[in-house]
Amino acid sequence: MKKELTIGLPSKGRLKDKAISFLEESNLKISLSNKERNYFANIENKPYIKIIFLHAKEIIQRLGDGTLDIGISGLDLLHESKKNLRDKINIERKLNFGNANLVVAVPDDWIDVQTIADLEEVAFDIRSKRNTRLRVATKYPNLTNDFLISKGVTQYKIIPSLGATETYPFIGSSEIITDISSTGKTLNDNNLRVLKDGMILKSTACLLIAKKSKKLSKKLFTN
Repeated sequence: MKKELTIGLPSKGRLKDKAISFLEESNLKISLSNKERNYFANIENKPYIKIIFLHAKEIIQRLGDGTLDIGISGLDLLHESKKNLRDKINIERKLNFGNANLVVAVPDDWIDVQTIADLEEVAFDIRSKRNTRLRVATKYPNLTNDFLISKGVTQYKIIPSLGATETYPFIGSSEIITDISSTGKTLNDNNLRVLKDGMILKSTACLLIAKKSKKLSKKLFTN
C-alpha cells in the first residue's frame, strides 16, 4: 500500500450517513472528530487512509483530477460531468442507497401533454406564437440536452436552475423542468407531474474509483 489513500464522502444528509455505514460494513470504521464542522476523519487501524467530506459534485471533480482515490457520489452527477472527467473514473459498484430518478416534469394543468411527443408539439406552438423557445429549467443541462435531442425535441432552451427548480414554471422562469426525484412527492406538492416517457436516468449512489488508483483501491472492497 502507498503511504496515503484518500476517500471522499458526501458531507451532509442521508448520503453521508449511508456512506459511513457502507464503509463500516466493509470493515472500515471511521473515527470522527467531535468538532461540529470538521471535514476530515480517519479509519481505525488504517493510518494511511484519509477521509474527506465534500459536496457530492466535488467528489466527482476530485476523482477526475486525481486528488481523490475513492469516492461515493451519485450516478447522476457522474453522468452530468464532462467526458474528460468521466473517462478518468471507474464505477466499482452501484450501492443500495441514494436511489432517485432524473425526470422531465410539466405543470399538472398541461392536460394535453402526456409524452415527449406531445412536448415537441407544444415547443413548436410556443415558437410559432411567441417567437421564443420552450424553456427547460434544470441543474442537469448535459443529461437534459442529450435526452431531449435523442427524443427529437429541438425547439427548447436550457434555463440553469440555481435553487428550487420546482418553482420555476410558476414564477415565469420556465415552462417545464427536469429534476431529480426520489419519491415524486416534492413534484406532486408543487403541482408538477412526470411525463409518461420522461425518465432520463435512474440514479443511485456509487462507489467510484479513480482509474489511476484502481489496483490499489480495489483491495479495500473485496468483500
